[in-house]
Amino acid sequence: MSSSDSALVASNSLTPNGLGTNGLGTNGLGTNGLGTNGLSTASFASWFNSNPAAVSDMVMRYLVRCAVPAGQSRTWTHPSTGVRYTWTGELGLTPNWASGQVATEREEQLITACLAAHVNKFGVSMQISVVGRDALNNLVPMAPGEATTYSQREATFYGNLFRNEGIFVCKDPLLRINSSKSTLRACSIESLSSSCSPMAITGTCGGGTGCTPDSSKEFDGSCKYNGKAYAALSTRIRPEDIYTCGDGICQISESCGTGSSASSCLADCGPCP
Repeated sequence: MSSSDSALVASNSLTPNGLGTNGLGTNGLGTNGLGTNGLSTASFASWFNSNPAAVSDMVMRYLVRCAVPAGQSRTWTHPSTGVRYTWTGELGLTPNWASGQVATEREEQLITACLAAHVNKFGVSMQISVVGRDALNNLVPMAPGEATTYSQREATFYGNLFRNEGIFVCKDPLLRINSSKSTLRACSIESLSSSCSPMAITGTCGGGTGCTPDSSKEFDGSCKYNGKAYAALSTRIRPEDIYTCGDGICQISESCGTGSSASSCLADCGPCP
C-alpha cells in the first residue's frame, strides 16, 4: 500500500525540532487562513525567515499535508530570495481554514495533533495510518485493507501550538513494548520526554492522561491536559515496523552496547568502540 492509496496513510519524517520553531501563532495563518491572502502577509514571511529555510519549508510541507485535501496545493514565493515553494495537500482535516477562513480552536488543535503524529525522531520516513475525525467531525476514511495492514495501534497526539499550550503524546495501551523493542517513530513509545522535546510524553493513553475514546472505539477522540480538553488524532503502524534486539539487524533505533535492550544491543550492533 502506498501513500496514494488513502488520505490517511502518510510518510512521516518531521523532526522534533520542526515543532520548536518560533510558534505557529506568529505566522499569521491562524487568523488569515491557509490561502493566498494568508501566505502573502508580512507576518508569514517574517515567521518563515525566523527559522532556517529548510525547517520552515518542512513545517509547511506537513502543515499543508494535514490541512488541505488531496489534489490541492499551496504555493508561495519568497519575497526576498525569489525561491518558489509548493506544498501538497493530503489529509484535508481543516477544510474551512484551508479555504482561507480564520482557524477555529478545534482546527488549531487538529493541525497540532497532525503535525505531532508526523514527527519522526530520526528524520527517516516511515509509513503510518492517521485515524480520527476532521474539523467538521467527519471520520477520516480508511482505504480497503488499511486497518489490516496498519493493525498495530500506536499513540494519540494532542495540544495546541498556535496558542503555545504545548504538544503531547500518549502511548496506546495496546502497544506493548519492552526495552528490547524499538521503532523509527520513537517519540510515541519512549518514556522520557527530553528526547523528543518540545513534545511531552504523558504515559499510556487512558485514565491518567484523560483521553476519551471516540464513539467508534477505534481511536481517542479527545484528551485532557491541565483540565483542558483537546481534539486528538491517533496513529497505527505496521507490526513489522517494531524492531527487536536480537533479530540480527542493527536498526537506526538501536545502539551498540553489551546488553539486550534497544539502547544497548550487543546481538545486533555489537559492543561500542
